[in-house]
Amino acid sequence: MFHSFFPNPKRFLLSAVIWAAICIAFWHVEFKEWEDLLGISTLTGWEPGRVWLYEYTALCYGAFVLFWLRQSGHKWAKWSVAGSALIVFATWFQVQLDVMINEWFGTFYDMVQQALAEPGAVSASDYYGQLATFLKIAMVFIITAVVIAFFTSHYVFRWRTAMNDYYVSLWPKIRHIEGASQRIQEDTMAFARIMEGLGSRFIDAIMTLLAFLPILWGLSSYVTELPVVGEVPQALVFVAILWSVIGTALLGLAGWRLPGLEFRNQRVEAAFRKELVLGEDNEDRARPPTLTELFSNVRKNYFRLYLNYLYFNVVRYSYLQAGVILPYIALGPTIISAGVTLGVMQQILRAFQRVENSFQFLVMSWTTIVELMSIYKRLAAFERAIAGDEQAAIEFEAEKPAAI
Repeated sequence: MFHSFFPNPKRFLLSAVIWAAICIAFWHVEFKEWEDLLGISTLTGWEPGRVWLYEYTALCYGAFVLFWLRQSGHKWAKWSVAGSALIVFATWFQVQLDVMINEWFGTFYDMVQQALAEPGAVSASDYYGQLATFLKIAMVFIITAVVIAFFTSHYVFRWRTAMNDYYVSLWPKIRHIEGASQRIQEDTMAFARIMEGLGSRFIDAIMTLLAFLPILWGLSSYVTELPVVGEVPQALVFVAILWSVIGTALLGLAGWRLPGLEFRNQRVEAAFRKELVLGEDNEDRARPPTLTELFSNVRKNYFRLYLNYLYFNVVRYSYLQAGVILPYIALGPTIISAGVTLGVMQQILRAFQRVENSFQFLVMSWTTIVELMSIYKRLAAFERAIAGDEQAAIEFEAEKPAAI
């Protein structure tokens, strides 16, 4: 799954984390006070310090990519190394644009509050100028999102191609392994499809957390008291983390059986499908009693899934709906005491939502993660079978048809 596409996956990932830590450290120690070196800020109208951050980050990514391209010699290095860096950088850039939009909300809603409080306090040029500023940021955001989504689709298909080429190259050796054709075609396709969406959301959640957690930390200075609890330092960060931990724990408990059921579901479906295929060429196979028993296994497993998803969804949707009003509850004492302006409140709400959603990645993506875990288990067992571990084949082998 990974060696076919990435050069030495463990070293690659570890070096990426270490290099990121080094670059962040150097930024805060040495380079933070520098400004735009390429003059891009004069073209965009953005702050020179902000543009320099983008330039510095791009340079760090570029150095990492060049190192691995020169060292690896891997067939798919250009896509796996350079492609991964581009996706991560573009996602980070989108989050930075979202930070700019969050700042815009504070300025704009303060202007709205001022305009509503006193006629003529805000001129038409100032009002529409703020809207134009939003459109500029939004246009860059849209273009970046569309381009990176298009590129990610191609990136993930190359990953699937790498897995396909690896498995197909071993076809004479693995053709007798139970379910080999399904692993190569169906599971690699599903793996690529899920990684395209889930992987992008995971990177976005990490980047959003890194960007908005400091913002929420700063905005927490406006909120000194929580209902019932009273005074709490950095109250908003405390609430976001605690609420996300509670949600993750609840969803984990409610859905702990789902990965195993999804995994078994693929097995019973495969057994039923295989018997039907064999019956096309052999009249002694796919007899009604056998098909009835195999489909009964399918029905039983689906009914177990439905029951587990029933209470899982009760917990999930109850938690998500309660989370909608949670920031308003936390802000209750501050709003009642007129401790913030409308603009600051909007900034707090958006920052809180971004941090909360990042912490809730597992909650929001649990069903997809369950499906990915099932696929990973099948492909991992398949690769162990390729390596000669006969015991591993039991984990993904379709169940034998019942005797007639």
